[in-house]
Amino acid sequence: MSQDNIFREVDEELRSDRMRAFWRRFAPYVIGAAVAVVALVAVNEGWNWYHSNNAAASSDELYAAFDLVEAGDLPAATAQLDAVIANGSGSYPVLAEFRKAGVLAADGKTAEAVAAYDSLANTQSNPRLRELALVLAGTLLVDTGSLADVEARVGAIAAEGNPLRNSARETLGLAQYKAGDLVASQASFEAIVNDPLTLSTTRNRMGYYLAQLLAEGAAPEAVETPAEGAATAIDEVLTEDAEPPLAPAAEAPPAEPAPAAASATPTQPEPAAQ
Repeated sequence: MSQDNIFREVDEELRSDRMRAFWRRFAPYVIGAAVAVVALVAVNEGWNWYHSNNAAASSDELYAAFDLVEAGDLPAATAQLDAVIANGSGSYPVLAEFRKAGVLAADGKTAEAVAAYDSLANTQSNPRLRELALVLAGTLLVDTGSLADVEARVGAIAAEGNPLRNSARETLGLAQYKAGDLVASQASFEAIVNDPLTLSTTRNRMGYYLAQLLAEGAAPEAVETPAEGAATAIDEVLTEDAEPPLAPAAEAPPAEPAPAAASATPTQPEPAAQ
């Protein structure tokens, strides 16, 4: 055996010894890390399955509550919604809280419904859900509260750029109309009409509101704004059949022809008597 072969074999033996020593030293850590990864994946998949299963059950319970509401069984619907709120999974408890507030309003318990919406506005982390709760509370307060109550809830939401601005403006305009402030009510409705993102159905509804305000003298200005034009158009449609057409003016009698002018040829005088 050559000297090179001997050195090669010795080197390979040394490398094998080092690898065995390295493995004996770090094998527990490598195996532990692999087991931990497998365990984490299993736990994550199990949690997702559990969460999805509970969310599906909460969805079924929530829709069962909706069916009870449609059937008119409000007490049973309220009990079902309370169960979803207490034991539901995912976002279903929040949806159940909103629906329960609506059930309270439908059952004539307006004060309790407003309190439920106010509670949602104070507890939700999502700003849009908070604003939605405030708008719904303000809508209930149009009939049962004061203008200050409505303004406290929707005044800031009616600002330009807010996704719920037009709902807030309509609520505020109705409260202003109820309070007798026709000018402010007109301004709120016109802001909705002049918003380029307003839906056509909403713009038409605002036109009816403005028509009523114009009938009560809320806009004495001679200059017609786009909103006033919409209200005027609605007035014309509503009164088209009510006003009979004016009778045509009597025709003036034809003018009599002027007397014929005298002949230009002078008449010859009679000869004088001799």
